[in-house]
Amino acid sequence: MPDIAAPTVVAPAAPSSASKPAPVKVSRFKVPGEGSSFGISVATVIVLLVLWTLVTNAGWVKPLFLPKPQAVFQQFVEYLTGRANDKPLWQHFSASMFRVFTAFFVACLTAIPIGIAMGMSRVARGIFDPPLEFYRPLPPLAYLPLIIIWFGIDELPKVLLIFLSCFAPLALAARSGMRSASQEQINAAYSMGASYMQVIRHVILPSALPDILVGMRIAIGFGWTTLVAAEMVASNVGLGQMVLNASNFLRTDIVIMGIIVIGVVAYLFDLLMRWIEVKLVPWKGKM
Repeated sequence: MPDIAAPTVVAPAAPSSASKPAPVKVSRFKVPGEGSSFGISVATVIVLLVLWTLVTNAGWVKPLFLPKPQAVFQQFVEYLTGRANDKPLWQHFSASMFRVFTAFFVACLTAIPIGIAMGMSRVARGIFDPPLEFYRPLPPLAYLPLIIIWFGIDELPKVLLIFLSCFAPLALAARSGMRSASQEQINAAYSMGASYMQVIRHVILPSALPDILVGMRIAIGFGWTTLVAAEMVASNVGLGQMVLNASNFLRTDIVIMGIIVIGVVAYLFDLLMRWIEVKLVPWKGKM
């Protein structure tokens, strides 16, 4: 038999340096905007404080329009220690906290179930949607006189005004969240034998929870925004009343001190809501 030559194996040629693909630059952030901004926020606050100090100490702005940071801090210390010609800061603070968080708690108990019902039932949506959309764009000062006429000048109109400012964003956020669950998730739950109420409890409500928490953050912000208007109603204590009373006497240092306290408290509560959101809905943004 004739000899059969063994097949010749040709090794692949090594790629030349000219054919190598260029290295792809990979961002150190997987998602745009990812990463901590704490350092930038701290630097921004420091820069603003430095600018405020320079402008006021140089005399470029009159103290009536923008007092020095030292004067504002001095008023804070006097109110905190009870040496001011007014009630101490803790009384103003506790009165405002009671009004805002009472209204916010009642709004959560009522607005979230109504929003869930609006998201699940066209009848509930038809009942509650018109009044919600009617009063939602109205500024609180527009219906404040009517609330005073109906409910007097005690604590109820103050809490009610803040309650109305919190109610609409909570209800609308809950209604929007009820549509967050995909039809595939609902069908999968039904295919495994889940009942209608089990689908709502285990599929729809967990999907709606991120939107509800965002609505709570927005609602508490609206509540603090309405605080000054609410405490215009024959009030003798409260952060908003303290600011209004100081503005009548052109005490800009007290006005700015009160504004800073209101803003810091609102920001701290927003941070608390963000922490709660991370703990309750860790899957948000990862789906």
